[in-house]
Amino acid sequence: MAITCKAAIANGNGTFTIEDIEVQNPEADEVLVKIMAAGLCHTDHDSLSWGKKLIIGHEGAGVIVKTGSDVTGLAPGDRVILNWAMHCGHCFQCLEGNQHLCEIASPVAAGGNGYTPGHAHLSGTTFNGESILRSFNIGTIAQYTLVKASAVVKNTSATMSFPAASIISCGVMTGYGSVVNAAKVKAGSSVVVLGTGGVGLNVIQGAKIAGAGMIIAIDINQNRLDMAVKFGATHTILADKADTGLLKAAQQVKTITQRGADYAFECTAIPELGAAPLAMVRNAGTAVQVSGIEQNITIDMRLFEWDKVYINPLYGKCRPQIDFPELIKHYQNGSLLLEEMITRTYKINELDKAFDDMLKGRNAKGVIVFDHEDAL
Repeated sequence: MAITCKAAIANGNGTFTIEDIEVQNPEADEVLVKIMAAGLCHTDHDSLSWGKKLIIGHEGAGVIVKTGSDVTGLAPGDRVILNWAMHCGHCFQCLEGNQHLCEIASPVAAGGNGYTPGHAHLSGTTFNGESILRSFNIGTIAQYTLVKASAVVKNTSATMSFPAASIISCGVMTGYGSVVNAAKVKAGSSVVVLGTGGVGLNVIQGAKIAGAGMIIAIDINQNRLDMAVKFGATHTILADKADTGLLKAAQQVKTITQRGADYAFECTAIPELGAAPLAMVRNAGTAVQVSGIEQNITIDMRLFEWDKVYINPLYGKCRPQIDFPELIKHYQNGSLLLEEMITRTYKINELDKAFDDMLKGRNAKGVIVFDHEDAL
């Protein structure tokens, strides 16, 4: 029997509406999840202009309602974290250990624009009698979602709130994974973080967990720098908007570190700062572009001198069934702050306000929370 529920639907032209959708029972390899909370990020706002109708949202946490006949290890009542980078397990990239780059199921790496064309489970959700896409194949800003079993990871923490769990599945994982999985930051090393919004704060947390000896946060917003200290920054630099390429800030970094940082992470999503982490690191240091800049930029190749490495990881090289349990463990032992990152929660009918607060930098992280009369 189909479930009728509320969802936020992007119209493809920069706008959205809150509508009723119908969600069918799961097929053999699918699970039906009651969404309790959905994190919000800039990609969700971008999805409003992808030229297609789709259900918004790619961060979320909830409770399994039903499972398909082939699903093992998951059961109704399980608390789960949604994961957008699904994997098939048998393509070239999956066999290489790059689940996040799955050539079959990943909605980004497979060449889709936030969804994987042709995914069979998409027909299980309809709007006005017609099939509708879900953003990143999970569309979490909805009361219910129907997803492949590989899109959920069981949350074993009895104390983690649904809003806290919901932000793991993109912003937290991207920041933490860029440090731990991609850059492989060494204990005692020096780290610079450019931009201390939601992702930047999780780079800071990842660096702290990795044992970095020095974590330098750079931002133009003093309030965000103050928050960066709370999340683990040992030094802060208040940058000047007029500092082209943050070259003056880079000089301050070199003064603090004596030769430049071992690692620098760009988390601003500002194209003009795409090369900035190269200016922050020492010879043979590692610069990491975390925020997903996709515009053309011009780089002074001298910034690569000498032996510097520049990497651009996707989703922190996420292996959800491995990384999410690690993040849960770090949360349980107090080394990963989640609730403290959530500035404000909203109802689904407050999504306009939530987007406005995000775009104007009022929040470290905003979360949509759903009401269910029978919520577990």
